[in-house]
Amino acid sequence: MDIPKEITNVSSGFTLLGFSDFRCDHRAVFGVFMSVYLLTWTGNLLLLGSIKLSPHLHTPMYFFLGNLSIVDICFSTVTVPKLLVSLFQGGARISFLGCFVQMYFFYTLGNAENLLLSVMAFDRYLAVCNPLRYKSIMNTKIQILLVATCWVVSCLHSLLHSYTVSQLTYCEDRLIPHFFCDITSLIQLSCSSTSLADLLIHSEGSVEVVTPFILILISYLLIAKAILQLKTAKGRSKAFSSCSSHLIVICLFYGSVIFIHFRPSANYSADYNRLVSVLYTVLTPMLNPFIYSLRNEEVRNTLKIFFTK
Repeated sequence: MDIPKEITNVSSGFTLLGFSDFRCDHRAVFGVFMSVYLLTWTGNLLLLGSIKLSPHLHTPMYFFLGNLSIVDICFSTVTVPKLLVSLFQGGARISFLGCFVQMYFFYTLGNAENLLLSVMAFDRYLAVCNPLRYKSIMNTKIQILLVATCWVVSCLHSLLHSYTVSQLTYCEDRLIPHFFCDITSLIQLSCSSTSLADLLIHSEGSVEVVTPFILILISYLLIAKAILQLKTAKGRSKAFSSCSSHLIVICLFYGSVIFIHFRPSANYSADYNRLVSVLYTVLTPMLNPFIYSLRNEEVRNTLKIFFTK
């Protein structure tokens, strides 16, 4: 039995396979991902511009949505460029330091999106269930505090995991079957004990994902209860429409995250992981601004005014 040779030289780096090992037309796939990436930038910048230009959109909901757009732009930028390189070259080299820098920002931004979605659910809960006190509770100071908390928690969470995994010893085989430096893939490449990294993923990592999701569920259960108690159909329709866009985004994001991180290990497949990861790393950042803008009359009107000037 051959024992993998341990390598401690950090200059060795890794190779990201991306989708270069898939049997498909790589040029066509390259074109699709490039188009999606450009649409991500365009859609989110237009949404940010609309929020900036229209005084009607200077509300807590759009303050959080603006932050979500910034996260989405950065989130896709962390992964998509390397994915495009891997499709173009048949794999993408990334340095040891570069890999863990990418991992740090990937998990920081991913968790920031996770926490922002829970904050937005809380915002919708206050707007629907406590409308008379909504403005006094969700004041500017509270908005900034909530967003700052999301970023601080996300940065610390990502730093903990990135540092732990970076201390592992890696073997000669440094081929990552993914399009970014995924923590699970890196743990599988390690020659040293991964018990601490595994423990952190299944304890602290699970709490980081599950807690916001539970808060979102509670918020929307209370919202649903409040909507059902409204006497008029018009009131119910208006209350539901203010939450529907957010619900669609939540389903897209959490559907893929739960599939990857909470299915039985016996069903693990690197190929399926890559495909499902595309949903929340590439497609969701592109779809978010279009879901919110197409379903919101104020955003549509602002964009019409902007383009007809």
